[in-house]
Amino acid sequence: MHALCLNSGSSSLKFAVYRCDQDGEFELARGAVEGISQEHGRIWMQRATESQRQVTEHAFGSHQAAFAAAIDSLSSREMPAFGVVGHRVVHGGDQFDGPTRITPPVLDSLRSIQHFAPLHLPPQIAMIELAQQRFSALPHVACFDTAFFRQMPERAQRYALPRFLWDAGVRRYGFHGLSYESILASHAAARVGRTIIAHLGNGCSMTAVRDGRPMNTTMGFTPAGGLMMGTRTGDLDPGVLIYLLDHNGYGPRDIERVVNRESGLKGVSELSGDMQTLLSVRDANPYASLAITMFCDRIRQQIGAFAAVLDGLDRLIFTAGIGERAVEVRRDICLGLRHLGIELDEAANATNAPRICSARSPCAVEVVCTDEERMIARHCVLSNRTS
Repeated sequence: MHALCLNSGSSSLKFAVYRCDQDGEFELARGAVEGISQEHGRIWMQRATESQRQVTEHAFGSHQAAFAAAIDSLSSREMPAFGVVGHRVVHGGDQFDGPTRITPPVLDSLRSIQHFAPLHLPPQIAMIELAQQRFSALPHVACFDTAFFRQMPERAQRYALPRFLWDAGVRRYGFHGLSYESILASHAAARVGRTIIAHLGNGCSMTAVRDGRPMNTTMGFTPAGGLMMGTRTGDLDPGVLIYLLDHNGYGPRDIERVVNRESGLKGVSELSGDMQTLLSVRDANPYASLAITMFCDRIRQQIGAFAAVLDGLDRLIFTAGIGERAVEVRRDICLGLRHLGIELDEAANATNAPRICSARSPCAVEVVCTDEERMIARHCVLSNRTS
């Protein structure tokens, strides 16, 4: 079976093709459309047999245009016929706890919970509809980021709210589950003992894992909670929102805009939510420097909290765009964690080596590339076998 895997975000579309058989998933090609609905965009693609990406600068005004460009790019490279289409879906609410064949009732259910993830679910639902129109004869499978965290203890899923709200689905769902699954699937050592995985990209989260099972995570009811992010606040005193509603004349949409689109690194720096941009002006721009310092402080604090959840720490893993490539960010985080047995190897960190701690460091510190699309392909095959 050949699986087309679509990973749609608020301003990007990642895509990949895998050949799936009894021996596993084998990547044939991958690519991405970036900067959707922005002034500048690009599309790139790379076959597994090619050493370089083919990149084209182009503006994409909508997810529909991005999807068409992605399919045209794959078609021009003579990909084999697809047997299934898999979709990353950020939020499954309390209804979906595993990969699910997409039917009209499933789509209706996803539409009913769009407010849980307003940055992500609308474009992902639109992408599902486009793909179903283009590949109407194929099965489509939804792979939920929240499903991984249904294993968490109830004490970690609960808010300190009345039980009727828990029964109504107000709980901590967790996100980036496909990324965490990918790390655990590719890294046998992370499935043993006490591990913290830090998924640091435009959206950021962290998960405490004991013997392969999630024990706690930073994101909660929506992807806006937890760590400070590119444009999102992370955890916020609810009194701030009440104040904005009562005294600044804000409505729900104003709150959503501020919390999801105007805060985080972008809000503090007043420049950008892009970490690479901020690092490039850190020495000259005090607001950019402050944003980076706050970002690293929040992550360091959370690592300490999760070490308490796990009763110690054997392994810290960085992944996603910032986690895999931002040398200065990893350094600033780790230099404040010596009390947890973390000793950074500056030279290894500077080259994004797989292991960036010293040989004598009691706690392993590693950089592991995530592969959400591979997990989508794996879930598609499993879903197809059980349906």
